[in-house]
Amino acid sequence: MRRGRNLLGWAVLALFVLTWAFTLRPTQLGGPATFIVVSGDSMEPTMSSGDLVVLRDRDSYGEGDTITFPVPEGEPGAGTLIIHRIVDTEGDTFVPQGDNRDRVDEWRPTEDTIKGSLWLHIPRGGDVLMRAFNPPLVAALAGGAMTMWILLREPKADRKKDDSDDQS
Repeated sequence: MRRGRNLLGWAVLALFVLTWAFTLRPTQLGGPATFIVVSGDSMEPTMSSGDLVVLRDRDSYGEGDTITFPVPEGEPGAGTLIIHRIVDTEGDTFVPQGDNRDRVDEWRPTEDTIKGSLWLHIPRGGDVLMRAFNPPLVAALAGGAMTMWILLREPKADRKKDDSDDQS
């Protein structure tokens, strides 16, 4: 019985890890997802500051897609990721604009510079995530997990007894 529960636990963990690897693994780890915490009001009312956005790389992008791209080198804020909607195309470049802006952006990203297209939007998710990685909270959670592990594990005598029962 115990072996079956252990096997089931490992199978669930493996399924979780595989699902994460193929859907939510960050691009920095070779995965398909880019995570952005929205900062600013340029995409309101669609997205607000503090929202979490998960983007996925696509084969092609088009008008209406919400994309993320870096501010080009040599520009103020170079490398900063911008999340805006494609409103038009100019040759092989895209014309982005924030939903809350009355004019288009000055930058023209290409398919090669786009980091991904909107896949998942979690309102206020970025705020929750930022609070979750607050060092005192992480330390408290780690301490609580360690305490639970110590309190809930079986004493060695019980484990030896179970092992000898399994062999009979």
